[in-house]
Amino acid sequence: MKAETLVPSDGDDLTGADASLSGQYTILFALWLLVFSASSQLMIVVAMLPKIGEQLSISTARQGFLVSSYAVMVGVFALVAGPVSDKFGRRRMLLVGSGLMTAALALHAVPGGYAMLLTARTFAGVAGGALSGAAVAYIGDYFPYERRGWANGWVMSGIAAGQIAGVPLGALLAEQFGFRTPFLIFAVTMGATFLLVLKYVTQPDVKLNDRKLTVAGAIKEYFSLLKQNDILVAAAVFSLLFFSMALYITYLPAWLTEYRQATPNRIAALFFAGGLASVITGPIVGKLSDTLGRKPLILASSLGLVILMGGATYFIREFWLAFPVFFFSSVLLAARMSPFQALLSALVPSERRGALMSLTVALGQIGFAAGAGISGIIYAQMDYRSSTLIGAAIALIVAFIIWRQLPEPKNLT
Repeated sequence: MKAETLVPSDGDDLTGADASLSGQYTILFALWLLVFSASSQLMIVVAMLPKIGEQLSISTARQGFLVSSYAVMVGVFALVAGPVSDKFGRRRMLLVGSGLMTAALALHAVPGGYAMLLTARTFAGVAGGALSGAAVAYIGDYFPYERRGWANGWVMSGIAAGQIAGVPLGALLAEQFGFRTPFLIFAVTMGATFLLVLKYVTQPDVKLNDRKLTVAGAIKEYFSLLKQNDILVAAAVFSLLFFSMALYITYLPAWLTEYRQATPNRIAALFFAGGLASVITGPIVGKLSDTLGRKPLILASSLGLVILMGGATYFIREFWLAFPVFFFSSVLLAARMSPFQALLSALVPSERRGALMSLTVALGQIGFAAGAGISGIIYAQMDYRSSTLIGAAIALIVAFIIWRQLPEPKNLT
């Protein structure tokens, strides 16, 4: 498969590879800020659930719907957004998604009870679905294959930056001014993203899907993608990666609190360290994968995670030992994700890239949600060690699939 020439739509005679560095970095910053804002507003909800429950007098069970409603809408609208972005371009989808997310986050500040907040989270999920695969798909359109690892590494470090700065800052603001305040802050950063995309992010002149856009056509497109063996393997691997990660991460804080005397501040420090590891690792490993290839790094990091996940409860004899274990787990997670996303972007031509990115995002959401739900059952009926061992076993199976079945695209420019 030969990559298309990438030319910004404003008529400049520049490709993604040759455009000015300042222009490339401006685009990367806009996409980074988008990922930072979107991930921070999601993570802060989980961190603030007890406070939201207290202020709105809602039960723990009903609090969970504030998270699940968002995830469901992201999964549904990611599938809708993919074919739309393939037809109308990634830039338009970035504008629509960032605009909707700005409005949705501002809606969180409207006074009201549980129903109003649930509506706002559902609306945010719609926007999240629109944005879900757009940033990675844009990188696939704008940057040549040999630079996508580097670009993906920088953009996806926004998730870790949200973990480091966005969530602690949001929690502090929530404590001082109420839980609605952080959403307003992230509405401002998402609004800034909208303006940056509007002014600086051009639509690369790649081939778009010229077929009529229909529901039946979109469904047919997804089934057509999954009929391709390499895409089916990559999609299954992506879902299993998130499934195994959920088995490891979801109840780690609860286990540390119950058995290793962790406090909320200690847990926050632990996740700060993990986020720092991801920020440092993502861009470095992404660039390294541009040189060494995606598959070797994906495979090596997956095998490393098998050891750390399966051995977590054995290695962490005291709480302080959780720091090196979680730090290196975060390093390996970042080392796996950036190359994998770059590889995905090369499996299809530009006119199908949005559909593929959205499909994998939806499957990843399903995998993580399933893993989180099952990990709760395992934790309650068995123990956390069983959850990590099952997660490690799945990660080992994934590593084998990657070794035997996952393709490494060749001769792309």
